[in-house]
Amino acid sequence: MATALGRHVALIGFMGAGKSTVGAAAAELLDRPFVDVDAEIERATGQSVSEVFSDRGEPVFRAHEEAHALAALERAEPAVVALGGGALGSDRTRDTLRERALTVLVEVEPEEAWNRASGRERPLARDEETFRRLFEERAPAYRRAADAVARDADDVVLAAAGVRVQLGALETIGALVPRAVDLELAADAHVLGIHGPTAQPALGERLRRTHELPSGEAAKTLKTCERLWRALRLDRSGALVALGGGSTLDTTGFVASAYLRGIDWIAVPTTLVAQVDAAIGGKTAIDLPEGKNLVGAFHWPVLTIADPGVLQTLPDRERRNGLAEAVKTGLLAGAPLWELSEPELVRRCAAYKAALCLRDPFDRGPRTALNLGHTFAHALEAASDYELPHGDAVALGLLAALRLSSVDTSVVEEVLHPTPVRADPERAWAALVRDKKAKRGSPRLVLLDAPGAPRIGVELPEADVRGALGALIAE
Repeated sequence: MATALGRHVALIGFMGAGKSTVGAAAAELLDRPFVDVDAEIERATGQSVSEVFSDRGEPVFRAHEEAHALAALERAEPAVVALGGGALGSDRTRDTLRERALTVLVEVEPEEAWNRASGRERPLARDEETFRRLFEERAPAYRRAADAVARDADDVVLAAAGVRVQLGALETIGALVPRAVDLELAADAHVLGIHGPTAQPALGERLRRTHELPSGEAAKTLKTCERLWRALRLDRSGALVALGGGSTLDTTGFVASAYLRGIDWIAVPTTLVAQVDAAIGGKTAIDLPEGKNLVGAFHWPVLTIADPGVLQTLPDRERRNGLAEAVKTGLLAGAPLWELSEPELVRRCAAYKAALCLRDPFDRGPRTALNLGHTFAHALEAASDYELPHGDAVALGLLAALRLSSVDTSVVEEVLHPTPVRADPERAWAALVRDKKAKRGSPRLVLLDAPGAPRIGVELPEADVRGALGALIAE
Protein backbone atom coordinates (compact mmCIF):
# COMPACT_ATOMS: atom_id res chain seq x y z
CA MET A 1 0.00 0.00 0.00
CA ALA A 2 1.16 3.55 -0.69
CA THR A 3 -0.32 7.03 -0.50
CA ALA A 4 -2.05 9.09 -3.16
CA LEU A 5 0.17 12.13 -2.57
CA GLY A 6 0.61 13.54 -6.07
CA ARG A 7 -1.31 10.62 -7.60
CA HIS A 8 -4.85 9.99 -8.73
CA VAL A 9 -7.28 7.97 -6.64
CA ALA A 10 -9.02 5.55 -9.00
CA LEU A 11 -12.17 3.71 -7.97
CA ILE A 12 -12.94 0.34 -9.50
CA GLY A 13 -15.70 -2.14 -8.85
CA PHE A 14 -18.76 -3.84 -10.26
CA MET A 15 -21.79 -1.97 -11.52
CA GLY A 16 -24.03 -0.87 -8.66
CA ALA A 17 -21.10 -0.60 -6.22
CA GLY A 18 -21.71 3.13 -5.83
CA LYS A 19 -18.42 4.34 -7.36
CA SER A 20 -19.99 7.58 -8.60
CA THR A 21 -21.56 8.44 -5.25
CA VAL A 22 -18.55 7.41 -3.16
CA GLY A 23 -16.15 9.06 -5.59
CA ALA A 24 -17.94 12.41 -5.56
CA ALA A 25 -17.99 12.42 -1.74
CA ALA A 26 -14.30 11.46 -1.51
CA ALA A 27 -13.34 14.13 -4.04
CA GLU A 28 -15.11 16.75 -1.94
CA LEU A 29 -13.29 15.62 1.22
CA LEU A 30 -9.95 15.68 -0.61
CA ASP A 31 -10.72 18.92 -2.49
CA ARG A 32 -9.89 17.24 -5.79
CA PRO A 33 -11.66 17.18 -9.14
CA PHE A 34 -13.99 14.24 -9.66
CA VAL A 35 -14.04 12.45 -13.02
CA ASP A 36 -16.75 9.87 -13.68
CA VAL A 37 -15.71 8.00 -16.83
CA ASP A 38 -19.28 6.95 -17.64
CA ALA A 39 -20.40 10.57 -17.39
CA GLU A 40 -17.52 11.60 -19.67
CA ILE A 41 -18.65 9.05 -22.26
CA GLU A 42 -22.21 10.37 -22.11
CA ARG A 43 -20.99 13.95 -22.46
CA ALA A 44 -18.82 13.11 -25.47
CA THR A 45 -21.37 10.96 -27.31
CA GLY A 46 -24.59 12.72 -26.39
CA GLN A 47 -26.03 9.34 -25.44
CA SER A 48 -26.47 7.43 -22.20
CA VAL A 49 -24.06 4.59 -21.48
CA SER A 50 -26.89 2.13 -22.11
CA GLU A 51 -27.64 3.73 -25.49
CA VAL A 52 -24.00 3.69 -26.59
CA PHE A 53 -23.74 0.06 -25.54
CA SER A 54 -26.99 -0.98 -27.27
CA ASP A 55 -26.83 1.21 -30.41
CA ARG A 56 -23.12 1.01 -31.22
CA GLY A 57 -22.16 -2.32 -29.65
CA GLU A 58 -19.87 -3.31 -26.82
CA PRO A 59 -16.55 -2.97 -28.76
CA VAL A 60 -17.33 0.68 -29.55
CA PHE A 61 -18.36 1.33 -25.96
CA ARG A 62 -15.13 -0.27 -24.64
CA ALA A 63 -13.06 1.88 -26.98
CA HIS A 64 -14.76 5.00 -25.58
CA GLU A 65 -14.29 3.68 -22.04
CA GLU A 66 -10.57 3.13 -22.55
CA ALA A 67 -10.02 6.51 -24.20
CA HIS A 68 -11.79 8.45 -21.45
CA ALA A 69 -10.18 6.42 -18.65
CA LEU A 70 -6.73 7.10 -20.07
CA ALA A 71 -7.51 10.78 -20.57
CA ALA A 72 -8.57 11.08 -16.93
CA LEU A 73 -5.58 9.16 -15.59
CA GLU A 74 -3.08 11.09 -17.70
CA ARG A 75 -4.20 14.47 -16.35
CA ALA A 76 -1.49 16.26 -14.39
CA GLU A 77 -3.73 17.41 -11.54
CA PRO A 78 -4.48 14.59 -9.08
CA ALA A 79 -8.17 13.70 -9.18
CA VAL A 80 -10.61 11.07 -7.98
CA VAL A 81 -11.56 8.94 -10.99
CA ALA A 82 -14.49 6.50 -11.07
CA LEU A 83 -14.01 3.80 -13.70
CA GLY A 84 -16.70 1.66 -15.25
CA GLY A 85 -17.23 -1.91 -14.16
CA GLY A 86 -15.51 -3.37 -17.22
CA ALA A 87 -12.65 -0.89 -17.49
CA LEU A 88 -10.05 -3.40 -16.29
CA GLY A 89 -10.55 -5.36 -19.49
CA SER A 90 -8.15 -2.90 -21.12
CA ASP A 91 -4.43 -3.68 -20.80
CA ARG A 92 -3.58 0.01 -21.31
CA THR A 93 -5.95 1.07 -18.55
CA ARG A 94 -4.50 -1.48 -16.12
CA ASP A 95 -0.94 -0.38 -16.93
CA THR A 96 -1.80 3.30 -16.49
CA LEU A 97 -3.51 2.60 -13.17
CA ARG A 98 -0.32 1.00 -11.86
CA GLU A 99 1.77 3.95 -13.00
CA ARG A 100 -0.40 6.92 -12.07
CA ALA A 101 -3.01 6.01 -9.47
CA LEU A 102 -3.75 4.47 -6.14
CA THR A 103 -6.54 2.05 -7.00
CA VAL A 104 -9.37 1.44 -4.56
CA LEU A 105 -11.96 -1.31 -4.95
CA VAL A 106 -15.43 -0.16 -3.90
CA GLU A 107 -16.90 -3.35 -2.49
CA VAL A 108 -20.49 -4.43 -2.83
CA GLU A 109 -22.35 -7.69 -2.25
CA PRO A 110 -23.88 -9.22 -5.42
CA GLU A 111 -27.42 -8.92 -4.03
CA GLU A 112 -26.99 -5.22 -3.32
CA ALA A 113 -25.38 -4.64 -6.70
CA TRP A 114 -28.29 -6.37 -8.47
CA ASN A 115 -30.87 -4.38 -6.51
CA ARG A 116 -29.16 -1.14 -7.49
CA ALA A 117 -28.41 -1.96 -11.12
CA SER A 118 -31.47 -3.90 -12.30
CA GLY A 119 -34.38 -2.00 -13.76
CA ARG A 120 -32.15 0.89 -14.82
CA GLU A 121 -31.72 -0.09 -18.48
CA ARG A 122 -28.18 -1.32 -17.96
CA PRO A 123 -27.39 -3.76 -20.80
CA LEU A 124 -25.51 -6.14 -18.50
CA ALA A 125 -28.11 -6.03 -15.72
CA ARG A 126 -31.15 -7.52 -17.44
CA ASP A 127 -30.81 -11.12 -16.29
CA GLU A 128 -29.88 -11.87 -12.67
CA GLU A 129 -28.15 -15.17 -13.39
CA THR A 130 -25.95 -13.60 -16.08
CA PHE A 131 -25.32 -10.61 -13.81
CA ARG A 132 -24.13 -12.81 -10.95
CA ARG A 133 -21.91 -14.86 -13.24
CA LEU A 134 -20.27 -11.69 -14.55
CA PHE A 135 -19.84 -10.48 -10.95
CA GLU A 136 -17.90 -13.64 -10.07
CA GLU A 137 -15.85 -13.51 -13.27
CA ARG A 138 -14.67 -9.94 -12.68
CA ALA A 139 -14.00 -10.22 -8.94
CA PRO A 140 -10.45 -11.67 -9.26
CA ALA A 141 -9.39 -8.87 -11.65
CA TYR A 142 -10.66 -6.24 -9.22
CA ARG A 143 -8.71 -7.83 -6.38
CA ARG A 144 -5.50 -8.02 -8.38
CA ALA A 145 -5.69 -4.37 -9.41
CA ALA A 146 -6.73 -2.93 -6.04
CA ASP A 147 -4.29 -1.32 -3.62
CA ALA A 148 -7.08 -1.04 -1.02
CA VAL A 149 -10.74 -1.78 -0.45
CA ALA A 150 -13.47 0.67 0.57
CA ARG A 151 -17.18 0.85 1.24
CA ASP A 152 -17.59 4.61 1.75
CA ALA A 153 -15.82 7.92 1.21
CA ASP A 154 -13.99 7.77 4.55
CA ASP A 155 -12.50 4.42 3.56
CA VAL A 156 -11.33 5.94 0.27
CA VAL A 157 -9.66 8.84 2.10
CA LEU A 158 -7.91 6.45 4.49
CA ALA A 159 -6.67 4.38 1.56
CA ALA A 160 -5.40 7.53 -0.14
CA ALA A 161 -3.40 8.35 2.99
CA GLY A 162 -2.00 4.81 3.27
CA VAL A 163 -3.96 4.10 6.47
CA ARG A 164 -5.40 0.69 7.32
CA VAL A 165 -7.88 0.60 10.23
CA GLN A 166 -8.71 -3.02 10.99
CA LEU A 167 -9.48 -5.08 14.07
CA GLY A 168 -6.88 -7.82 14.47
CA ALA A 169 -4.43 -6.15 12.08
CA LEU A 170 -1.50 -6.51 14.49
CA GLU A 171 -1.72 -10.28 14.23
CA THR A 172 -1.45 -10.12 10.43
CA ILE A 173 0.97 -7.22 10.17
CA GLY A 174 3.48 -9.27 8.20
CA ALA A 175 0.98 -9.75 5.38
CA LEU A 176 0.16 -6.03 5.32
CA VAL A 177 3.72 -4.69 5.24
CA PRO A 178 5.26 -4.60 1.73
CA ARG A 179 7.09 -7.82 0.99
CA ALA A 180 10.77 -8.35 0.15
CA VAL A 181 11.81 -5.56 2.51
CA ASP A 182 14.21 -5.86 5.45
CA LEU A 183 12.64 -4.41 8.60
CA GLU A 184 13.82 -3.05 11.94
CA LEU A 185 11.40 -2.34 14.77
CA ALA A 186 11.42 0.52 17.29
CA ALA A 187 9.28 0.58 20.43
CA ASP A 188 9.52 1.32 24.12
CA ALA A 189 9.95 -1.44 26.71
CA HIS A 190 6.36 -1.26 27.91
CA VAL A 191 4.89 -1.63 24.41
CA LEU A 192 7.35 -4.38 23.54
CA GLY A 193 6.25 -6.26 26.64
CA ILE A 194 2.58 -6.07 25.68
CA HIS A 195 2.55 -6.15 21.87
CA GLY A 196 6.03 -7.41 20.95
CA PRO A 197 5.02 -11.10 21.33
CA THR A 198 2.36 -10.51 18.65
CA ALA A 199 4.10 -8.05 16.32
CA GLN A 200 7.58 -9.58 16.18
CA PRO A 201 6.54 -13.10 15.09
CA ALA A 202 4.00 -11.59 12.69
CA LEU A 203 6.76 -9.62 10.94
CA GLY A 204 8.61 -12.90 10.46
CA GLU A 205 12.11 -13.44 9.14
CA ARG A 206 12.28 -9.98 7.57
CA LEU A 207 12.60 -8.45 11.06
CA ARG A 208 16.35 -8.00 11.49
CA ARG A 209 16.57 -6.03 14.74
CA THR A 210 14.44 -4.52 17.49
CA HIS A 211 15.40 -1.20 19.13
CA GLU A 212 14.16 -0.10 22.52
CA LEU A 213 13.29 3.60 22.96
CA PRO A 214 12.54 5.56 26.14
CA SER A 215 8.88 5.85 27.05
CA GLY A 216 6.78 8.90 26.32
CA GLU A 217 8.13 12.39 25.66
CA ALA A 218 11.58 11.30 26.89
CA ALA A 219 12.04 9.56 23.52
CA LYS A 220 11.81 12.83 21.61
CA THR A 221 15.41 13.99 21.99
CA LEU A 222 18.41 14.29 19.70
CA LYS A 223 20.28 11.88 21.96
CA THR A 224 17.67 9.16 21.34
CA CYS A 225 17.74 9.86 17.61
CA GLU A 226 21.53 9.62 17.47
CA ARG A 227 21.50 6.33 19.34
CA LEU A 228 18.95 4.89 16.92
CA TRP A 229 20.72 6.24 13.82
CA ARG A 230 23.96 4.59 14.93
CA ALA A 231 22.26 1.28 15.69
CA LEU A 232 20.39 0.93 12.39
CA ARG A 233 21.76 -1.50 9.77
CA LEU A 234 19.13 -1.02 7.07
CA ASP A 235 20.03 -0.03 3.54
CA ARG A 236 17.89 2.34 1.49
CA SER A 237 15.53 -0.45 0.46
CA GLY A 238 14.68 -1.29 4.08
CA ALA A 239 11.96 0.10 6.31
CA LEU A 240 11.73 1.11 9.95
CA VAL A 241 8.61 0.01 11.85
CA ALA A 242 7.39 2.22 14.71
CA LEU A 243 5.24 0.38 17.25
CA GLY A 244 3.74 2.49 20.02
CA GLY A 245 2.27 5.83 20.92
CA GLY A 246 2.75 9.29 19.49
CA SER A 247 6.20 9.87 20.97
CA THR A 248 7.56 6.64 19.49
CA LEU A 249 6.02 7.46 16.11
CA ASP A 250 7.35 11.03 16.15
CA THR A 251 10.90 9.96 16.99
CA THR A 252 11.05 6.93 14.71
CA GLY A 253 9.53 8.81 11.79
CA PHE A 254 12.05 11.64 12.23
CA VAL A 255 14.92 9.14 12.39
CA ALA A 256 13.64 7.52 9.18
CA SER A 257 13.36 10.91 7.47
CA ALA A 258 17.08 11.62 7.94
CA TYR A 259 18.73 8.18 7.91
CA LEU A 260 20.49 7.66 4.56
CA ARG A 261 18.67 10.87 3.53
CA GLY A 262 15.33 9.15 4.03
CA ILE A 263 14.12 5.57 4.24
CA ASP A 264 10.59 4.18 4.37
CA TRP A 265 8.85 3.77 7.67
CA ILE A 266 5.65 2.10 8.82
CA ALA A 267 3.53 3.43 11.68
CA VAL A 268 1.78 0.96 13.96
CA PRO A 269 0.02 3.12 16.58
CA THR A 270 -0.98 1.39 19.81
CA THR A 271 -2.64 4.27 21.70
CA LEU A 272 -5.90 6.05 21.03
CA VAL A 273 -4.20 9.44 20.58
CA ALA A 274 -1.83 7.91 18.03
CA GLN A 275 -4.56 6.10 16.10
CA VAL A 276 -6.85 9.12 15.81
CA ASP A 277 -4.16 11.75 15.40
CA ALA A 278 -0.40 11.28 15.78
CA ALA A 279 0.04 8.49 13.22
CA ILE A 280 -1.77 10.36 10.44
CA GLY A 281 -0.27 12.88 8.04
CA GLY A 282 3.49 12.48 8.00
CA LYS A 283 4.50 14.94 10.71
CA THR A 284 7.56 13.78 12.63
CA ALA A 285 9.32 15.79 15.32
CA ILE A 286 11.37 15.90 18.49
CA ASP A 287 11.41 18.46 21.30
CA LEU A 288 13.80 21.14 22.49
CA PRO A 289 13.87 22.60 26.01
CA GLU A 290 12.30 25.75 24.52
CA GLY A 291 9.23 23.98 23.16
CA LYS A 292 7.52 20.90 21.81
CA ASN A 293 8.04 19.55 18.27
CA LEU A 294 10.43 22.33 17.24
CA VAL A 295 12.70 20.04 15.17
CA GLY A 296 11.17 17.68 12.66
CA ALA A 297 10.26 16.82 9.07
CA PHE A 298 7.30 15.91 6.93
CA HIS A 299 7.91 12.24 6.11
CA TRP A 300 4.79 10.22 5.39
CA PRO A 301 4.80 6.57 6.44
CA VAL A 302 4.36 4.25 3.48
CA LEU A 303 1.74 2.47 5.58
CA THR A 304 -0.11 3.13 8.83
CA ILE A 305 -1.71 0.12 10.50
CA ALA A 306 -4.23 0.97 13.22
CA ASP A 307 -5.69 -1.99 15.09
CA PRO A 308 -8.40 -0.69 17.47
CA GLY A 309 -8.30 -4.05 19.24
CA VAL A 310 -4.98 -3.19 20.91
CA LEU A 311 -6.65 -0.27 22.70
CA GLN A 312 -8.17 -2.71 25.20
CA THR A 313 -4.86 -2.70 27.07
CA LEU A 314 -4.78 1.09 27.51
CA PRO A 315 -4.88 2.59 31.02
CA ASP A 316 -7.52 5.26 31.63
CA ARG A 317 -4.93 8.04 31.43
CA GLU A 318 -3.94 7.07 27.88
CA ARG A 319 -7.57 6.71 26.85
CA ARG A 320 -8.25 10.27 28.07
CA ASN A 321 -5.38 11.51 25.93
CA GLY A 322 -7.00 10.06 22.84
CA LEU A 323 -10.49 11.17 23.82
CA ALA A 324 -9.26 14.78 23.94
CA GLU A 325 -8.06 14.49 20.34
CA ALA A 326 -11.36 12.89 19.34
CA VAL A 327 -13.27 15.80 20.88
CA LYS A 328 -11.03 18.22 18.98
CA THR A 329 -11.71 16.37 15.73
CA GLY A 330 -15.44 16.27 16.40
CA LEU A 331 -15.51 20.01 17.05
CA LEU A 332 -13.70 20.63 13.77
CA ALA A 333 -15.96 18.23 11.86
CA GLY A 334 -19.14 19.43 13.54
CA ALA A 335 -20.08 15.89 14.60
CA PRO A 336 -20.06 14.14 18.02
CA LEU A 337 -17.40 11.63 17.00
CA TRP A 338 -16.47 11.04 20.65
CA GLU A 339 -19.81 9.22 21.09
CA LEU A 340 -18.98 6.48 18.55
CA SER A 341 -17.78 2.98 19.36
CA GLU A 342 -14.01 2.86 19.59
CA PRO A 343 -13.31 1.19 16.22
CA GLU A 344 -15.62 3.61 14.41
CA LEU A 345 -14.27 6.56 16.39
CA VAL A 346 -10.77 5.66 15.21
CA ARG A 347 -11.88 5.25 11.60
CA ARG A 348 -13.84 8.50 11.42
CA CYS A 349 -11.27 10.64 13.25
CA ALA A 350 -8.40 9.21 11.22
CA ALA A 351 -10.30 9.83 7.99
CA TYR A 352 -11.05 13.45 8.91
CA LYS A 353 -7.40 14.16 9.64
CA ALA A 354 -6.20 12.20 6.61
CA ALA A 355 -8.38 14.26 4.29
CA LEU A 356 -7.02 17.56 5.63
CA CYS A 357 -3.44 16.31 5.46
CA LEU A 358 -3.77 15.09 1.88
CA ARG A 359 -5.23 18.46 0.92
CA ASP A 360 -2.36 20.26 2.68
CA PRO A 361 0.57 17.83 3.14
CA PHE A 362 3.02 20.51 4.35
CA ASP A 363 0.71 22.29 6.80
CA ARG A 364 0.50 25.60 4.97
CA GLY A 365 -3.26 26.05 4.79
CA PRO A 366 -6.40 24.13 5.83
CA ARG A 367 -4.45 21.51 7.80
CA THR A 368 -3.64 24.24 10.32
CA ALA A 369 -7.17 23.75 11.69
CA LEU A 370 -5.89 20.62 13.43
CA ASN A 371 -4.03 22.92 15.81
CA LEU A 372 -7.30 23.80 17.57
CA GLY A 373 -6.45 24.08 21.27
CA HIS A 374 -2.88 22.91 20.74
CA THR A 375 -1.18 26.30 20.88
CA PHE A 376 -2.17 26.49 24.56
CA ALA A 377 -1.71 22.76 25.13
CA HIS A 378 1.89 22.68 23.90
CA ALA A 379 2.73 25.75 25.99
CA LEU A 380 1.38 24.09 29.14
CA GLU A 381 3.25 20.86 28.37
CA ALA A 382 6.55 22.72 27.93
CA ALA A 383 5.99 24.71 31.12
CA SER A 384 5.42 21.46 33.04
CA ASP A 385 8.60 19.80 31.68
CA TYR A 386 6.20 17.51 29.77
CA GLU A 387 4.88 15.99 32.96
CA LEU A 388 1.35 17.21 32.15
CA PRO A 389 -0.50 14.43 30.25
CA HIS A 390 -1.16 15.39 26.65
CA GLY A 391 -4.91 14.79 26.97
CA ASP A 392 -5.16 17.08 29.99
CA ALA A 393 -3.21 19.76 28.14
CA VAL A 394 -5.41 19.46 25.04
CA ALA A 395 -8.59 19.61 27.14
CA LEU A 396 -7.39 22.86 28.69
CA GLY A 397 -6.29 24.19 25.30
CA LEU A 398 -9.69 23.45 23.80
CA LEU A 399 -11.34 25.23 26.70
CA ALA A 400 -9.25 28.34 26.04
CA ALA A 401 -9.87 28.23 22.28
CA LEU A 402 -13.64 27.91 22.71
CA ARG A 403 -13.72 30.72 25.25
CA LEU A 404 -11.85 33.01 22.85
CA SER A 405 -14.25 31.89 20.09
CA SER A 406 -17.30 32.73 22.26
CA VAL A 407 -18.50 29.17 21.59
CA ASP A 408 -20.26 26.94 24.14
CA THR A 409 -17.66 25.05 26.18
CA SER A 410 -20.00 22.47 27.70
CA VAL A 411 -18.85 19.57 25.50
CA VAL A 412 -15.23 20.00 26.59
CA GLU A 413 -16.22 20.43 30.23
CA GLU A 414 -18.64 17.49 30.34
CA VAL A 415 -16.58 15.01 28.32
CA LEU A 416 -13.01 15.93 29.28
CA HIS A 417 -13.41 17.64 32.71
CA PRO A 418 -10.42 20.00 32.39
CA THR A 419 -9.03 21.53 35.58
CA PRO A 420 -6.40 24.31 35.92
CA VAL A 421 -2.84 23.09 36.37
CA ARG A 422 0.16 24.43 38.25
CA ALA A 423 2.72 25.97 35.91
CA ASP A 424 4.95 29.02 35.62
CA PRO A 425 2.84 31.55 33.64
CA GLU A 426 5.86 33.30 32.13
CA ARG A 427 7.46 30.06 31.02
CA ALA A 428 4.16 28.97 29.48
CA TRP A 429 3.85 32.30 27.68
CA ALA A 430 7.42 32.05 26.36
CA ALA A 431 6.63 28.60 24.93
CA LEU A 432 3.35 29.83 23.45
CA VAL A 433 4.93 32.69 21.50
CA ARG A 434 7.58 30.31 20.16
CA ASP A 435 4.89 27.97 18.83
CA LYS A 436 5.46 26.82 15.23
CA LYS A 437 2.39 28.76 14.04
CA ALA A 438 3.49 32.05 15.62
CA LYS A 439 4.67 34.87 13.37
CA ARG A 440 7.19 37.43 14.61
CA GLY A 441 6.46 36.37 18.18
CA SER A 442 2.70 36.78 17.81
CA PRO A 443 0.60 33.61 18.26
CA ARG A 444 -1.71 32.56 15.43
CA LEU A 445 -4.69 30.69 16.82
CA VAL A 446 -7.35 28.35 15.51
CA LEU A 447 -10.81 29.38 16.67
CA LEU A 448 -14.33 28.22 15.86
CA ASP A 449 -17.11 30.34 14.42
CA ALA A 450 -19.24 27.30 15.32
CA PRO A 451 -18.67 23.53 15.53
CA GLY A 452 -17.69 22.47 12.03
CA ALA A 453 -16.55 25.99 11.08
CA PRO A 454 -12.91 26.52 12.10
CA ARG A 455 -11.09 29.78 11.47
CA ILE A 456 -7.30 29.59 11.13
CA GLY A 457 -4.47 32.08 11.56
CA VAL A 458 -6.38 34.29 14.01
CA GLU A 459 -4.34 37.03 15.70
CA LEU A 460 -5.77 38.44 18.92
CA PRO A 461 -4.54 41.14 21.30
CA GLU A 462 -1.78 39.85 23.55
CA ALA A 463 -3.81 40.67 26.66
CA ASP A 464 -6.66 38.41 25.48
CA VAL A 465 -4.35 35.47 24.76
CA ARG A 466 -2.45 35.94 28.02
CA GLY A 467 -5.71 36.07 29.87
CA ALA A 468 -6.96 32.84 28.27
CA LEU A 469 -3.66 31.13 29.10
CA GLY A 470 -3.68 32.45 32.65
CA ALA A 471 -7.18 31.06 33.26
CA LEU A 472 -5.76 27.56 32.64
CA ILE A 473 -3.10 27.91 35.36
CA ALA A 474 -3.93 27.30 39.00
CA GLU A 475 -2.85 29.96 41.45
